[in-house]
Amino acid sequence: MKQVMALTTYEQLKAISDPLRAEIIMKLVETSYTGQQLAVMLEISRPKIHYHLKELEKNSLIEVIRTEEKNGIVQKFYRATARGFYPSEKLLPYAEVLSESTRQLFVQMANKTKTAILSAPESTFAKAAGSTDPKDWEAIGSIWEISATEADFKAFTQGLFDLMQKLRQKSDAAEKDPNGKLYYFSAFGFEIDEPSFDQVDLNEEE
Repeated sequence: MKQVMALTTYEQLKAISDPLRAEIIMKLVETSYTGQQLAVMLEISRPKIHYHLKELEKNSLIEVIRTEEKNGIVQKFYRATARGFYPSEKLLPYAEVLSESTRQLFVQMANKTKTAILSAPESTFAKAAGSTDPKDWEAIGSIWEISATEADFKAFTQGLFDLMQKLRQKSDAAEKDPNGKLYYFSAFGFEIDEPSFDQVDLNEEE
């Protein structure tokens, strides 16, 4: 599986803009499933699931990674072809479809984050109280609205990914360390039209 994959055709863009297909892709980023398993999980008929799987496979967004025979029936296990997808510049003329496909992927990532939060052990959040110093925190959860130039936003995004890459490089060693733990990170950042919080001067004395 690739880390990221460029979407280069309008057909790929259309395929991934469907909410159900976006949900299927996110499931197949996590692990491999058969059409039957996805049908049960998503409470959708097998013919409908197989139709969408064929469309995603036809557009190289998912692939069959192995087959197993069960009761004389060959089962196909599907997996997403990449952990993440981004549109190439040639798709910029299709702004409306491009916007919706990205929106649907963000929605599915948010749903995945919600599931991770709800299934995390109690100890994760039991340690969240205490110090106001971020270096002492056992978990982080923040929502920010910040005015910035497009250049500043892009520079920050690059810095954030550089930080994550540094942490990822330590992952193999941490897996072998008896004190190593598994952490879940989720990040969203995008332009909005109107503020969703009242504007407050955080430096103002109460």
